[in-house]
Amino acid sequence: MIHLDKVGKIFGSPPKQVEALKNIDLQVNKGEFIIIRGPSGSGKTTLLLSIGGMLQPSSGVVNVENKDIYLLNEFERTKFRASNIGFVFQMFYLIPYLNVVENIMLAAGLGSNGTRQCKASELADQLGISDRILHKPAELSAGECQRVALARALIHQPKMILADEPTGNLDPDNSREVIRILKEYHQTGGTVIFVTHGKDADRYADRIFHLNKGQIT
Repeated sequence: MIHLDKVGKIFGSPPKQVEALKNIDLQVNKGEFIIIRGPSGSGKTTLLLSIGGMLQPSSGVVNVENKDIYLLNEFERTKFRASNIGFVFQMFYLIPYLNVVENIMLAAGLGSNGTRQCKASELADQLGISDRILHKPAELSAGECQRVALARALIHQPKMILADEPTGNLDPDNSREVIRILKEYHQTGGTVIFVTHGKDADRYADRIFHLNKGQIT
C-alpha cells in the first residue's frame, strides 16, 4: 500500500543544512498497524508528512496506492489525500470559531450539508462527545479535542490514518481511549501509521520501526 524507496529530505543549504531523512526504505502493507518510534528531532514528523503527500522529499520515491504521489500536481495530490488519507496531529488543529460538528464536517467532502452533518453527529456519538457538538474547541478538554480530530479524520472513511504523536498532549486515560479508537479503525481493515516516542500502543502494532537521526535502525 505504501512503498518508500531511498527517501531523503534536506532542509536549508550549506553550511547550515539539516538532513532530516536519510535513504529511507519502507513498505507498509494494507491493513497493518505500524508504529514509528524515535526521540524528538529524529525525523518522525518529516517522514509522516512525506508519506501523506504534504512534504516533498529531496530525493527518492513515495508510492502510495500504486501512485508516485509527488509526480501528481498539487491539485491531484490534494484530491488524492482527501480521498485516501486521514491525519491526526498532536496539536489537534481544530478551527477555533467552529463548533465540534462543524470541525468534523470540514473533512466530509462533497454531499449535502444535511448528510455531512448527520455523519458528523454519528461519529461524535460513537466517540462519546455527542453532548459537546455545539461547543467550540476552547470549551473542550484536551481529550475531547483529540476525539474531534479523530472524528474529522474518520468521516470520509479513509484507507489509512497517519497519526503524529496523537497522545502526546493527553493524560493516560485519554491516551488509551485514542489508541482504542485507532485500533477499532484498524480492525475494520484500515491502515494505521502511528508516530510516537512512547510505548503505549506497542501491543497493538503489527510492526515497530525505530527512527534515529533520520534513519530507520
